Amino acid sequence: MSSKWMSWIVFVAICLAAGAAGAWFTNSSVKTWYPSLRKPAGTPPSWVFAPVWSVLYLLMATAAWLVWQEGQARDVRWPLGLFFGQLLLNAAWSLLFFGWQRPGLALVEVLILLVSIMATTISFAAYSHYAFWLMTPYLGWVGYATYLNFGIWRLNPWITSKLWTTRVSSQLQN
Repeated sequence: MSSKWMSWIVFVAICLAAGAAGAWFTNSSVKTWYPSLRKPAGTPPSWVFAPVWSVLYLLMATAAWLVWQEGQARDVRWPLGLFFGQLLLNAAWSLLFFGWQRPGLALVEVLILLVSIMATTISFAAYSHYAFWLMTPYLGWVGYATYLNFGIWRLNPWITSKLWTTRVSSQLQN
C-alpha cells in the first residue's frame, strides 16, 4: 500500500479514535440518563447517531487528509491545527453532555465547537474545495446537535436545579 493511502488511514484512525472517546463517555448515560430526558421535536431515534457519526468521521478524515496533501507545497499547520482542535472539542462535548450530564455546560461548549468547525471549514477552502465540501455535512449535523442540546437544556430544568441542590447540600455538609 502506498504511503499516500497509509496517511489517509492514519487520519481515519485519528478521527475514529476521537469518536471512540466520545462513545466511551456516552455509553455510561445513553441507556439510563438520556432516555429519561424530555427531548425537542425532531430528535432522531438513538440508533441513528452511530451510523451518522461514522460517516461524518470518514468525511472529516478525508477532508483533513486532502489539506495535509497540500502540505508539500504549502504550510498547512494552521488549518490542521484548527481541525485537531475542533476534534478535541468534539470528544469533550460527549464528556460534558453524557459523562457529566451537564447539558447547559455542553451547550456553551457546542457553540464554541460550532465556531471552531466553521473556522476549520473556511480555512480548508483555501487548500481544497473538496475538503471544504466534505466538512459541510459535519457542520450541518453539529448545528442540528446544537438545536437538540439547547432543547434538552430548556426542556429539563430539573437537571440544573438538581445539580445546584446537590452542590449546595454537599458544601453545607462540609
